[in-house]
Amino acid sequence: MSSRLRDRTSCQPKLHNHHYQVTTKTAVAMPNYFTETRTCPLAELATNLSDSELRETAYEILVGACRSSGVKPLTFISHSEKNLGRAPALTSTASLQRSLSSTAASNVKKALGLKSSRKRHVSGESDSERVKKAVTIGEMLRVQMRVSEQIDSRVRRALLRVAAAQLGKRIESIVLPVEMLQQLKPSDFPNQWEYDAWQRRNLKLLEAGLLLHPLLPLDKTDTAAQQLRQIIRGALEKPLETGKNNESMQALRSIALSLACRTFDGSVSETSHWADGFPLNLRIYRMLLEACFDVNDEISVIEEVDEVLELVKKTWVVLGMNQMLHDLCFLWILFNRYVVTGQVESDLLFAANNLLMEVEKDAKAMTDPDYSKIISSTLGTILGWAEKRLLAYHNYFHSDNTETMECVVSMAVLSAKIMVEDISHEYHRKRKEVDLARERVDNYIRSSLHVAFVQIMEKVKSSKHSSKNQQNQFPFLSILAQGVSTLAFSEKAIFSPLLKRWHPLAAGVAVATLHSCYGNELKQFVSGIGDLTPDILQVLRAADKLEKDLVQIAVENSVDSEDGGKSIIREMPPYEAESVISNLVKSWITTRLDRLKEWVDRNLQREVWDPRTNKENFAPSAVEVLRIVDEALEAFFLLPISMHAVLLPDLTTGIDRCILHYISKAKSGCGSQNTFVPSMPVLTRCSTRSKFVGVFKRKEKFQIAQGRKSQVGTTNSNGSLGISHLCCRINTLQHFRMELVVLAKRAISHVRNSESAHMDNIADGMGKAFELSTTACVEGIKQLCEITAYKIVFHDLSHVLWDGLYVGEVSSSRIEPFLQELEQYLEVISLTVHYRVRTRVITEVMKASFDGLLLVLLAGGPPRAFHLQDYETIADDFKSLCDLFWSNGDGLPADLIQKFSTTVNAILPLFHTDTDSLIEQFQYMTLETYGSSAKSKLPLPPTTGQWNPTEPNTLLRVLCYRSDETAAKFLKKTYNLPKKL
Repeated sequence: MSSRLRDRTSCQPKLHNHHYQVTTKTAVAMPNYFTETRTCPLAELATNLSDSELRETAYEILVGACRSSGVKPLTFISHSEKNLGRAPALTSTASLQRSLSSTAASNVKKALGLKSSRKRHVSGESDSERVKKAVTIGEMLRVQMRVSEQIDSRVRRALLRVAAAQLGKRIESIVLPVEMLQQLKPSDFPNQWEYDAWQRRNLKLLEAGLLLHPLLPLDKTDTAAQQLRQIIRGALEKPLETGKNNESMQALRSIALSLACRTFDGSVSETSHWADGFPLNLRIYRMLLEACFDVNDEISVIEEVDEVLELVKKTWVVLGMNQMLHDLCFLWILFNRYVVTGQVESDLLFAANNLLMEVEKDAKAMTDPDYSKIISSTLGTILGWAEKRLLAYHNYFHSDNTETMECVVSMAVLSAKIMVEDISHEYHRKRKEVDLARERVDNYIRSSLHVAFVQIMEKVKSSKHSSKNQQNQFPFLSILAQGVSTLAFSEKAIFSPLLKRWHPLAAGVAVATLHSCYGNELKQFVSGIGDLTPDILQVLRAADKLEKDLVQIAVENSVDSEDGGKSIIREMPPYEAESVISNLVKSWITTRLDRLKEWVDRNLQREVWDPRTNKENFAPSAVEVLRIVDEALEAFFLLPISMHAVLLPDLTTGIDRCILHYISKAKSGCGSQNTFVPSMPVLTRCSTRSKFVGVFKRKEKFQIAQGRKSQVGTTNSNGSLGISHLCCRINTLQHFRMELVVLAKRAISHVRNSESAHMDNIADGMGKAFELSTTACVEGIKQLCEITAYKIVFHDLSHVLWDGLYVGEVSSSRIEPFLQELEQYLEVISLTVHYRVRTRVITEVMKASFDGLLLVLLAGGPPRAFHLQDYETIADDFKSLCDLFWSNGDGLPADLIQKFSTTVNAILPLFHTDTDSLIEQFQYMTLETYGSSAKSKLPLPPTTGQWNPTEPNTLLRVLCYRSDETAAKFLKKTYNLPKKL
């Protein structure tokens, strides 16, 4: 058989001018393929036999086969007549002659799942006309096959003549075209043209069946075949004389019979093989099966299909057909009729699917390679049509036609399974464990979802370009995410339950595909992100929501799966939208902080620290910096994110560092307390002779002050730094300190109003916000207060303290000038410094004043020498100094003054102690400090600056500045201290 199969090309069935209007809901929703045709799997003939010619030939074979099986005509009664109860009583002695009244509902339709057809009219007859006469099955078939009564009469007449001439021979034993050519004359036809056309048809049939598509291969050296070609070629050019005794006709008969009766073993066959070669037999058989469709309603299979098929099967002996070939041809007929009639009658598709199941059984039992080629071609065409729809099933199916889709999937899977598993030799050689149905459906899902995704994307793009409504304001990927989410839920509700029959993770595969498609777009979008914008955040939040929806569907779909859905979840690498948002927000924070730092530096460069710039007496730059900080916090909480609490520490820490930078700059360049403390002169001793007699004149005092100026500590070019400027800096740090508390509370309030959870933990954490800056403010205020105090006392008032106090005679150089000028500074401080730190500044001034007094008394240098009687004056001056800070109760608290005056009060009595007692105390304390090593020679105690009445260096300094001969001798003898520097 295989050697006679030719390459098959397109073979398009005609619709015979019957048109239909598609009005059903399914047809409206689906694309209209009314004009669509399928490639015919039954290969094209090598000769140009038309469908009408093949149909007439099929009719001749059918009538001849039926006449061979019985002598009585078959009577046909339609269902409509049975329903009317007017069918004439008929007797039927043979199976071919039984009336339809004896047949129940069509078994074929039941098996194929076909509904009963609409009422059929034969040849336009009315019901009343049809009741009046009984219609034979032959008459019905004539109408179904579009054969005219004239042609039918001529065929029957010819077959009667053939039967008479070939008495006793059955239809399969004769070469029908030869017999027809011999029995019919031009006189049997209306005109010569019709006769010539009829003769050419029979000659082409002989050529097709015996030469072009023979059952048995022809030997190239076979002279009979060559002779037949010459006869047919000549007859086609000049009509053949067909008389019984005509020489040409006799030659044709002889050659045709010799070719038709050949066998594989060389014997003479009783069966004539003129129409059972492939694909001629399949093409003729197809014309017979087409009669199963109502000639007036091409989408309906007639109710009498059982009787028609029973008769059609009579032709198998002539056409070399069997049940397997019949099932395959009928499958194609049903499927092709569904396609070419606009796909409006889904019953035809369901019937084809049911018949495909029978074909699958046939294929398992069939090993004939010729059959395999035919079934491969047929199923390949069906599979191609089905996969065209299934690879983009969202374009063809919807909630109202899921049954049709299920049928198409079934046909595709069955077709592929038969082609791969049942008839593929390659498959059997390399068989491996693979779920073909699952693999195919997996491919359909992924392909269709990808197509649907692209269509949604194009639709969104088109809408963005053309629409001006409110939705158009949303970012492209946000709208796309909404569309994809809708598609995913629609897939889950409509298609996944259907496809789960073949793929248990159908919904999971679908969402994994959508996840990948959207992920590719999102990845490109994220790679191009620069600054954080509301649109970008909206896209990322939409992506995050979409991913959660898709993962939820996948998880629900995988509950009963073997691996719990791990394979699907592995196909869905996280978008990490939250991470992207977090990184973007961190980048946004970094950008804001960089700008803040730049703004801090820019404002500090312009800052003059003038308290008069505003009524609060702090720096304008602080206002600007805090304004920017507040704006940054406000902008941060306006970001449409759900992670404010998580990322807020990044922002507050950065702000903390920026403010810390400001604080550092605010106090830099102001020096320290040591900057302003004068360096101590080298130890020397005083005697009564070094004492100035009388009161210094003003000019002399000025000269002495000028001469001692070199001993005063320099300010490292900070002399221009006014006290008011320092007060402004102190106020600025105090302002920051208070505002940082407000900022922390505001941040906590924002967090509580956001979507964040764990509010208590967040509030606790925010208690440490701006910790560095707050600590730096406290420390900075302390340092600035000390600097201010020491600058006032040791720099600004050095001329009345270090250069003037107790120089020469104590009585003539007392503390009053110092107090007068100090009071002015205290007035400035009171009017300038913030009330919350005012007491601290004044306290530091008081401490610096006490230190200054002690420094004058204990390290004042050679100009100073004290007598025992000077104690009263010094004590009185110290009391005046304390009174200045007490200010009759309006100044510092008395206990605070008492606290910081302890050291002075402890040291002053030393100036009233006699010299011998001082020497004795000094020796005792030195021995206590240095032990036995000090017995032979008293060591010179170092200067620590930590004055204390029990500290050797403090006692030594009181002796050095004692204007007393005993003290001078002791110092000369013990340490050899000079009288002059």
